[in-house]
Amino acid sequence: MLLDEIKKENDIKKIAPENYDRLAAEIRTFLTEKISATGGHLASNLGAVELTMALHLALTLPEDKIVWDVGHQAYTHKLLTGRREGFEHLRSYGGMSGFPKRRESECDSFNVGHSSTSISAGLGLAEGDRLADRDGLVAVVIGDGALTGGLALEALNNVSEHKGPFLIVLNDNKMSIAKNVGGLSRYLSNLRGSTAYNDLKVGVENKLHGIPKYGDRMVRQLKRMKDNLKKMFVPGMFFEDLGITYLGPIDGHDVAGMTRIFSSAKNIDHPVLVHVITEKGRGYKYAEERPDKFHGVEAFDVKTGAPAKPKKDLTYTEVFSEKLLALGIKHPELAAITAAMPDGTGLKKFAKEFPERFYDVGIAEEHAVTFAAGLAAAGMHPVVAIYSSFLQRAYDEILHDVCIQNLPVIFAVDRAGLVGEDGETHQGVFDLSFLRSIPNMNIFAPKNGEELKRALMFAVDFAGPIAIRYPRGAVSRCFEEETAEIEFGRAEVLYAGRDVALLAVGSMVETAERVRQNLAAEGIRATLVNVRFVKPFDEELFTELAGTHTLFVTMEENVYNGGFGEGVARFVQSGRLAVEVLPVAIPNMFVEHGATGVLKKVTGIDPESVTKRVLERVREK
Repeated sequence: MLLDEIKKENDIKKIAPENYDRLAAEIRTFLTEKISATGGHLASNLGAVELTMALHLALTLPEDKIVWDVGHQAYTHKLLTGRREGFEHLRSYGGMSGFPKRRESECDSFNVGHSSTSISAGLGLAEGDRLADRDGLVAVVIGDGALTGGLALEALNNVSEHKGPFLIVLNDNKMSIAKNVGGLSRYLSNLRGSTAYNDLKVGVENKLHGIPKYGDRMVRQLKRMKDNLKKMFVPGMFFEDLGITYLGPIDGHDVAGMTRIFSSAKNIDHPVLVHVITEKGRGYKYAEERPDKFHGVEAFDVKTGAPAKPKKDLTYTEVFSEKLLALGIKHPELAAITAAMPDGTGLKKFAKEFPERFYDVGIAEEHAVTFAAGLAAAGMHPVVAIYSSFLQRAYDEILHDVCIQNLPVIFAVDRAGLVGEDGETHQGVFDLSFLRSIPNMNIFAPKNGEELKRALMFAVDFAGPIAIRYPRGAVSRCFEEETAEIEFGRAEVLYAGRDVALLAVGSMVETAERVRQNLAAEGIRATLVNVRFVKPFDEELFTELAGTHTLFVTMEENVYNGGFGEGVARFVQSGRLAVEVLPVAIPNMFVEHGATGVLKKVTGIDPESVTKRVLERVREK
């Protein structure tokens, strides 16, 4: 196998050009087989194989640097930098990350995971190298979807200030940006990408400038004529007007062609954007047919494309989807907003039934929130469905545009808590902290699917901002038959005991029930409370419980700093209540990738770890 010859960075340069297609096929087979066993991002990686090969052929790593946007497409990069063995434990706890990580390799120049960051980060790296007088080209790879993000557009506005080579590769999988205009575009791209063209252009301009009296005017007129012609025939004038030389579109599966263009970019003394057209999922039939389905996958059967473990249980996202659809029929003022994830957030059914009230704003979480504020100010009741880790990006807009005006915006915070194999950038363990800090914000965490439905029913009649946070995966069946009506700011006592009170938030109610059973086996009859409202929490109930209990155990799938447990501890302290608080929360750390069950044990929020801590505290007392 050709892959056997690649043991470290730059080994790809030993491969003969006539074998590039064979190497690409081997990489696709390897990735498909490995990801079918471990799960991971498939379609995006299959589409970027030749693109990655060309970058590694044109550049010299790690002196040159590659910054990947999001990082979904970096598996081939990991293969070509000597991490083949790491795919055996891809995304497992302690194993290789599914995203670029600086701690893994010096060829990973920047940690990524969220969209639209690459141009900003790459520009910073390039400026740092320039100031330190270090040689090397910085190349950033960004997708057409990621280019809709505000951060990417802000960075593009700043790129022209960079003095020196800088390569932006626009990986366009035919879903947006400009269309391929054919032979003329390819001809102009190759012509303008060559050093001979650039040298000729500079030489002609210098000669004209040397003509007395008329030279400068001739140069200005020539430039105006050239720009007018380019606007007629050349796509990408948006980039040209920002001071970035545009080359393309070019075939994103032509290794030799891309290598020539990327190599030329190293010799151009200003920023260049190369627009490549790729096919997401290329080389695997099922991923080509359904690139959305095979974007992020669990383990699957390579022969059929079917999941290795067929999904049986209803998920929180599915419950949200069905209930919002039903509410949309009854409430014509409801509108739904997503930031490029209608499938992932469960809004696809709402979009199909109410297309005039559904908005996909692209990868633009900040815009999604302020747009929702505008809708609310106009009398609508918008639902913004965004994953917890991505909602972080819109903190200022939540505070400034929604909460200051106390507007009725519903935040459906999906993937709250530990989400597993995607790692630090995707764990939803900060939302309680950053949302609790904002005046006028209200936060509800349902204990199961039935309570999620009732939370949505409550939220559509609520007159201010409210966030409903729920976890990834199958709904809890715990206490499914015991779901009381929701009363603002009130908790729900599920079991009445004494001495120890377990105050559990959302997903932790099921864990708390197992802890309660473990404690009962030790002769401790604990009270179990479903907190429901994290903000405002039930001060009246907690004060009452403090009179009959000596220990509060707060339980949340969120970091302690700024979270529910810290809030309860301050409440107890300020009220001088005669009860101790034992906080059970995610340690104040970034949690790496791994199976959710493993991560709960590592962070100490699994039933056994919590039981042990409670027993130790009780025995101390």
